[in-house]
Amino acid sequence: MGWRRPAPQVLTPAALERAPGWDVFSRVPGSDAERRLVRAFRALAPADRETLLAFAAFLVKRDNVKAQREEPPDPVPLPRPGEETVVAAIRRLSKSYAMLDRGAMLNETSALMSAHVLHGRSAREVIDDLEALFARYYQDYRTKHQSDGESRTS
Repeated sequence: MGWRRPAPQVLTPAALERAPGWDVFSRVPGSDAERRLVRAFRALAPADRETLLAFAAFLVKRDNVKAQREEPPDPVPLPRPGEETVVAAIRRLSKSYAMLDRGAMLNETSALMSAHVLHGRSAREVIDDLEALFARYYQDYRTKHQSDGESRTS
């Protein structure tokens, strides 16, 4: 009689939860709070799960309504130095208008930068145009933000 390997044990999720050093929920992606929420959800009866989902939907909707009522942030104007490079102006305006999506403005910003570097347009003229560009995008941003808020609340 030789040595026999013990038969493997089949563990259920409940048994895994109780096994020392093993957390079945560690495979659930997310934070500790998300894993606790999944654990609580799985422990509920089906009717209580629906109640929890309805409450979560209510909280999401409530937070969306709060966000809609908020006014879009105003730019934080930084003073324009007397001798400013075009690159420094882009950085200054990006800080002043931090709420704007710079990716959307990339084409026009690059065209102005090219006009300065490649075509010799004066930095002062290009910076004036950059300031107008950022102001225009901010007005578009405000208009879109206000119309989104009105359409959601009505």
